[in-house]
Order: sequence, then structure tokens, then C-alpha cells
Amino acid sequence: MSAVHLVADSTCDIPPAEAEALGVAIVPLSVIIGDEVFADGTDIDAATLYARMRASAIAPRTSQPAPADFEAVFAHLGADGGPVVCTTISADMSGTYGAATTARDALPDLDIRVIDTRTVGPGHRLVVGAAVAAVAAGADATAVETAISEAASTMRLVFTVESLEYLRRGGRIGGARALMGAILDIKPILEVREGRVEALDRVRTFSRALDRLVEEASRAAAAWGGRAHVMVAHADQREGGLDVARRAEEAAGGTVQLIDVGPVIGCHGGPGAVGVAFCRAP
Repeated sequence: MSAVHLVADSTCDIPPAEAEALGVAIVPLSVIIGDEVFADGTDIDAATLYARMRASAIAPRTSQPAPADFEAVFAHLGADGGPVVCTTISADMSGTYGAATTARDALPDLDIRVIDTRTVGPGHRLVVGAAVAAVAAGADATAVETAISEAASTMRLVFTVESLEYLRRGGRIGGARALMGAILDIKPILEVREGRVEALDRVRTFSRALDRLVEEASRAAAAWGGRAHVMVAHADQREGGLDVARRAEEAAGGTVQLIDVGPVIGCHGGPGAVGVAFCRAP
């Protein structure tokens, strides 16, 4: 039987070269700035996006892939008879999952599994990492789905932003909307909970906000006996990201990867955001 093929949308924030090395096909969402349309991570990178966001009053927008984009990738990979496992951003944040399932349904003769990760960014990337590890170990499609489900079941993503305005504009603010009235006086601590952005806490300074991110990851790692996979992401805030990653490594007892928040997620979180995703290690 042919090996399992992995597909993910670009909100997993895996750079193209790394995705190719891992054997993960990426289907990009789009970033829209004025009349310009860019493929996420391909036509525009994070540094370029944040520079433009800081210099312009034009708010960037994003768009999900078309079902045809997924269908082309599924058909190509599945041509050898191997199963295809695809992970997507939370369906409560984007129509990407719906586009992928529409593409799956258009190819009834292929074995295609589409999974809503209920997370995004570094959370999605950790889920993809679980799938990659399962495939490398020789798992079949059902076992890969199980590995993804196990990672997703304990996944948490907590983050802070410089401003809730970008999330508000994009309609991704969820239960964090209650913080809007006090945003000038606080730094919000947000969480992706059940696929939506919700308020977790509010603090007075950015340094305290970073402390809270580390505290959340540390408590989880301790509860799991130090067996945690942790990833930190930053949006043009490398110093803060490095600080969180360094302290999270001490708590998790292992290497913590620091990544850039990609363009699509950056459009909604805005420059200056820092987040940490963590799940229980097998």
C-alpha cells in the first residue's frame, strides 16, 4: 500500500522548504492588501506583511482557498492510491475546512480524510508535527488520524496581542469582545478555546503578559509530568518570543521551537503578538 500523504493549509505556518522536506503539501490561504492578492507564505512573507501593516492604514484581509485548490492537491497526491490526510484551521475561524471537505466529496474514489484541528498557527503546526511523526513511524491513515486527535485533544494556544483591533476587524475576536472597552488600559491574554478566540486574562504590562503565557505552559507541562510539546510564535516581536521560548524550555524540559507567525494569522493578530502552543507528548 502507498504511504500516507499529508496536506495542511498554510495556517500551520510551515515555510515552503521545510514543508517539502517534511513531506507536507501546503494549500495557501490568501492575503489581500487593497487590490493586491498574495498567496500566504509564497507571494508574501511575514516580515514584508508586518512592515506594510506598520506603515499603512490599509487593513489587510484574508481569504480561504477555493475547493478547487484542495481538489488539485488531493487528486495529485492520491493518484498513486495512497490515502490523504489533510488538517485545517479551526472551522470557527475560517471556511477553509469547508472548502477542503467539498474537495474531498468531489473525489469519492480517493481515500481522503479532512480534519478540523480546532486551532491555528503554532497549534496547527504541532498537530502537523504529530502527523509527520506518525507517518515516519510507518502508521497507516487511521493511525495518523489517531495521532492527530491525541495531539489536538490536549492542545492549548494562548497568546497576547498589542491591540485587539485587528481581531475585531477580521471577526475572529469571539468571546474576547468583552475586553474591547478596556483595551487601552490592559494587555489581553487570549486563548483558542474550542476553536474560537476567547478571553483568558488581562494584565497591565506586556512583560506580565509574557509571564502569563509562560505560566500557562508551565502548569500544563507540570501536570503532564514534564512531557509536553511546546512551540512559541511571534509576529515581529522576536525579543518577546525568545524570552517566552527560553523560559518555556525550562518548564517543558526540552527544546522549544520559535517560529514566525505567518501572514494570514498575522493579518488578524497584528504585529507585536506572541503566542505559545502546547500539548501533551505521547
